[in-house]
Amino acid sequence: MLKLLSSSSCLHNRVNSLAPTSIRTGSSAPFLRVLSSLTGLAGRNRNLGCRVFFCSDASDGSEPPVAEAEVKEAESGAEAKPSSAIVSTNPRPEDYLTVIALPLPHRPLFPGFYMPIFVKDPKLMAALQDSRKRQAPYAGAFLLKDEPGTDPSFVSGSEADKNIYDLKGKELFNRLHEVGTLAQISSIQGDQVILIGHRRLRITEMVSEEPLTVKDKPYNKDDDVIKATSFEVISTLRDVLKTSSLWRDHVQTYTQHIGDFNFPRLADFGAAISGANKLQCQEVLEELDVYKRLKLTLELVKKEIEITKIQESIAKAIEEKISGEQRRYLLNEQLKAIKKELGLETDDKTALSAKFRERLEPNREKCPPHVLQVIEEELTKLQLLEASSSEFNVTRNYLDWLTALPWGNFSDENFDVLHAQKILDEDHYGLTDVKERILEFIAVGKLRGTSQGKIICLSGPPGVGKTSIGRSIARALNRKFFRFSVGGLADVAEIKGHRRTYIGAMPGKMVQCLKNVGTANPLVLIDEIDKLGRGHAGDPASALLELLDPEQNANFLDHYLDVPIDLSKVLFVCTANVVEMIPNPLLDRMEVISIAGYITDEKMHIARDYLEKSTRESCGIKPEQVEVTEAALLALIENYCRESGVRNLQKQIEKIYRKIALKLVRQGVSGENEVTETNDAEVVQVNGLVQNTDDSKNQSGLESVEGDSHEQVESSLEPDTNKDAKETENVNEKEAIMEIEKVLVDKENLSDFVGKPVFHAERIFDRTPIGVVMGLAWTAMGGSTLYIETTHVEQGDGKGALILTGQLGDVMKESAQIAHTVARAILLKEEPDNTYFANTKLHLHVPAGATPKDGPSAGCTMITSMLSLALNKPVKKDLAMTGEVTLTGKILPIGGVKEKTIAARRGEVKTIIFPAANRRDYDELASNVKEGLNVHFVEEYSQIFDLAFGDDESSEK
Repeated sequence: MLKLLSSSSCLHNRVNSLAPTSIRTGSSAPFLRVLSSLTGLAGRNRNLGCRVFFCSDASDGSEPPVAEAEVKEAESGAEAKPSSAIVSTNPRPEDYLTVIALPLPHRPLFPGFYMPIFVKDPKLMAALQDSRKRQAPYAGAFLLKDEPGTDPSFVSGSEADKNIYDLKGKELFNRLHEVGTLAQISSIQGDQVILIGHRRLRITEMVSEEPLTVKDKPYNKDDDVIKATSFEVISTLRDVLKTSSLWRDHVQTYTQHIGDFNFPRLADFGAAISGANKLQCQEVLEELDVYKRLKLTLELVKKEIEITKIQESIAKAIEEKISGEQRRYLLNEQLKAIKKELGLETDDKTALSAKFRERLEPNREKCPPHVLQVIEEELTKLQLLEASSSEFNVTRNYLDWLTALPWGNFSDENFDVLHAQKILDEDHYGLTDVKERILEFIAVGKLRGTSQGKIICLSGPPGVGKTSIGRSIARALNRKFFRFSVGGLADVAEIKGHRRTYIGAMPGKMVQCLKNVGTANPLVLIDEIDKLGRGHAGDPASALLELLDPEQNANFLDHYLDVPIDLSKVLFVCTANVVEMIPNPLLDRMEVISIAGYITDEKMHIARDYLEKSTRESCGIKPEQVEVTEAALLALIENYCRESGVRNLQKQIEKIYRKIALKLVRQGVSGENEVTETNDAEVVQVNGLVQNTDDSKNQSGLESVEGDSHEQVESSLEPDTNKDAKETENVNEKEAIMEIEKVLVDKENLSDFVGKPVFHAERIFDRTPIGVVMGLAWTAMGGSTLYIETTHVEQGDGKGALILTGQLGDVMKESAQIAHTVARAILLKEEPDNTYFANTKLHLHVPAGATPKDGPSAGCTMITSMLSLALNKPVKKDLAMTGEVTLTGKILPIGGVKEKTIAARRGEVKTIIFPAANRRDYDELASNVKEGLNVHFVEEYSQIFDLAFGDDESSEK
């Protein structure tokens, strides 16, 4: 009966055949002769002695033959020793009707092949060892079925083994395939059991005394179809054996231990050594019809042939690639050796050293001694290093940077003040302070005979020309120009460089600058210095202290070069939008020049003389094709581009000229179409004339010979003249049609080019009502006017309070509280009986509630607004004011005088009140900015009270 124990086993490796050995045999089977001729079986005898017995499948339904092979020592005559890999058994396998079932998770076992398995169950291992001791070394090996609903291609080996361990009893019996293999237990070593397949086996039931052997169905050995199929299998195996020595070993081992090849054995052999999956192999094992089994095996072996061809093509492609690269490498090495022997070329290290020395030679006399010493040491070090070492590449890169820097190489500077003034005026309009400072720098250099580096910081709103003026300054001074932006920079290594110990180390920006420009006195523009970042890699603002300090940058030390560099001749120009964002230690080292922005008159000049000209050229438009009126430019500036800079103005002008270009092109295309239609009409007319002439000739008959000759002479003289006249006429007509009407851009049609106005008049009231006062504010985009409105909410005894709205900042809220207190004190002073503030709840609002506002300069405006409401009296017409107020009524200075003055002019304000401390700032303004303004400078609020609420005569006094 069949014993099914609660056990589990796993397959350690895929199917392995027996160890390759050979026997001397007198078999004359045709299959064996064919395969033996391929593998050289007769010439590779191992001469090992053993006596073994194997049971093979019966081919005709008779008792299975017992193959006995006895091999003795051929040369030495020593006694043969039994093989340790095979257990000699006197009983035949047919004598054992009950065997232990061993599940195989990965692949079935075919007759004649080895298979090692691991047995983890101690009870099963004890049963197998007991079977060997009782001279019954046989077991049944059955392939395990896959779990329902699982894909076997996605199940790993460890998961399959784990599933086997969980199967017990009836569940395991149901998971076994019906047909398996009767296997001999060859050896047991630890938990490893070596099985040798003998013959097929079929499960009948869990306990049965029926015979356990499964015989092949009878077949006709002389059937031509079976012969043809078997010979095709042999032919295919021959092709495979030519490419794989492992398969030849399989043939040798199989014939040694199984015997001659017949049709069933040939099918088993082909299926066993193929790379098919377990279900395909199990299908071959279960097939008892020899012809069908041969067909299945033939399919599997053919598939192996295709896989082998693909493998060969892949191997060939890789081998050709590798061999080509190796051949190229060997030829290059031979070429180097030949050139070196002939003196045509030196080795890499010598060539590198020569290149570095040649690069250093022009500046050797100007190069500092300490740098020369470092370079010589590194060159000596380079000769001692192997080219394949990592230190070699580090040293080579270090020498590359050291020798590439312009040690002591300065460009010839321009000390001509008039020439520099001309260049600066060509590129920029206005910017008087910046130009004056550059001319001073040139004058000092002319008197001293040499120039020193300076650190200048240009501050101002966006679009006023801070960055572009740097390039003009470099051109005026005849210096090389280099720009790098530090906005958002958070790594100190970008300024000071990396240590050479890091992979991919690089010097800092200044060293890269000197290498790029090739001189030691360039103009370096450090852009957006007020937007420096700060991260985990250090504080770049602190690293810039050494770079921008005139006392320290003469010995600037880069981490990568590790040698001092003289930057004292470099002119640093920094740009910033908000100076307050620059750290104080860094700001202290720079000379700040404020660029407040441009007023309307300056923007008109810039647009007409610079922006419009460059935009017209970039768009390919001629000056006679377009005209932009002064009124259109003024409307564009006032209603679309109120910011301090001219960047947006340039964008709007470009937009206008792009639309003009499109309009001109459309007119030109329509004109070309008209010319084409005219030419087509002329061609049709000429063709009609020719046709009419032919008809007239046909009707009139032949002319005389003399008349024909006369006409021919005249016609030969006339064609050229007529042709030239026609071409001239066509050209004139085409020019007349192509003449395009000039495009005029005026105030009326400006919206057709740039759309609806973006800005409207900042002035809301022609005359401010009670409780409303105009103030002046500074913004990053320039100055602007704003109204401060105050009204009462409710009145009653002791209800005096203040409500603030308009998205005000903390400083502005405090200013409002101070203004409320000061206004209350002034009202008691002017009208002691007036208790308006004590009994009235006030609401103060600053319009444009979506815009954040902060700052102390609106204090005097808030006081005036509250007093206007309390006195029930409006302030004077066209009045604006700004200034910080203390609790005692003192007026403190404010900033942004120029921006606020420009905003007042734009708002058509005639009278401005400034703190007395800002008189100096106002006096420095250009005359065109101050034109038409009546400015009062005050020290106390009582002066503002008189100006805002007094009579006209007193205010004039």
